[in-house]
Amino acid sequence: MTRLSYLARRFWVDALILAAMAGMLSISVRAPDPKGAEGPPWLDVLITIAFLGPLFFRRRFPMAAPLASAAVILVSSFLDGGFVNNGLPIFLVALGISAWFGLRPDRRQAIAGWAALQVTAVIVGLNDAHAPVGDFVWTFITFSIAWIIGFALGGRLRETDEARRLAEQAELEREDQARLAVAEERARIARELHDVVGHSVSVMTVQASAVRRLLEADQEKEREALLVVEQTGREALAEMRRMVGVLRRPDEAPALAPQPSLEHIEKLVAHTRETGLPVELRIEGNPVPLPAGIDTTAYRIVQEALTNAVKHARAAKAEVVVQYANGTVELTVSDDGRGGGDGGGSGHGLVGMRERVSVYGGELEAGPKAGGGFRLRATLPTT
Repeated sequence: MTRLSYLARRFWVDALILAAMAGMLSISVRAPDPKGAEGPPWLDVLITIAFLGPLFFRRRFPMAAPLASAAVILVSSFLDGGFVNNGLPIFLVALGISAWFGLRPDRRQAIAGWAALQVTAVIVGLNDAHAPVGDFVWTFITFSIAWIIGFALGGRLRETDEARRLAEQAELEREDQARLAVAEERARIARELHDVVGHSVSVMTVQASAVRRLLEADQEKEREALLVVEQTGREALAEMRRMVGVLRRPDEAPALAPQPSLEHIEKLVAHTRETGLPVELRIEGNPVPLPAGIDTTAYRIVQEALTNAVKHARAAKAEVVVQYANGTVELTVSDDGRGGGDGGGSGHGLVGMRERVSVYGGELEAGPKAGGGFRLRATLPTT
């Protein structure tokens, strides 16, 4: 049924053209006919095929095809004016051609097509000695009405196509922005991980160097092993700086301050209160030391959620709950705002949060609350 529906929508005009061809052929075989076609029949058959044949190519040649049909009728009116002027199928097809010209998106083409069809109708009428004067007025009015209907319908279709095009463009732009946001967040995560891991490797290297200097003279093997550790650590640091250096913006220097962690969450909440948003902080369970990367990620998630509540959700109050249980730390940030933003002012804060959580195999849920407001819940492993 779906296939049949598609074929019907696409080829219904072609079916009408075939029906018109059948009608014209039925008239042509009766030639000569005192009421119309003068014949011979083979000539009228050729006129029928030459007139309707180009219309099957109207999609590929939207102006040339109907103009070719109009030219065939114009020339044929000199050969068999009775057949051309008195055939109802020809008149109905001409009305369809007039509406087709009105559908053209280029207004100049639409007007030119209408004018060409009207000139053709006048010449066809003049070549028929039996045509009354009233036929000229009738043809002008009916062709003009068909053209106006096509023009109005074409304007509506053009508006629909333009709206669809703009929607598709907006969707592509949103996808591009989301990809850029993901790339930027991944680069930011890489820079923070570099600072965390770099600090740890530096401590290991310094400790190995210090122990090596405390060894006795006869501990040559131990000295060589520690020297390898020290050299490997320094090479790893240098390589990390080169690789992560390309991720830093030109105006961005390596971070010298300690990376934020959940130890600083009270300061973050206090800063948010200073902006005018009352925030309640609850810490449940027994806090445990977290790996540096997870600790930074947890802090950034709370920071992003509170930023969203302040800048975009228009919240009157917010709540932050940090819960330690079963080898995980669960972060819940909820507010009573409309939840219209995604945090960070970029429109893609949730994308960045999901990237951070996925790095450590955690889970993130975000969405409106049943009673109004917005809630974000993230779960991260503590090891």
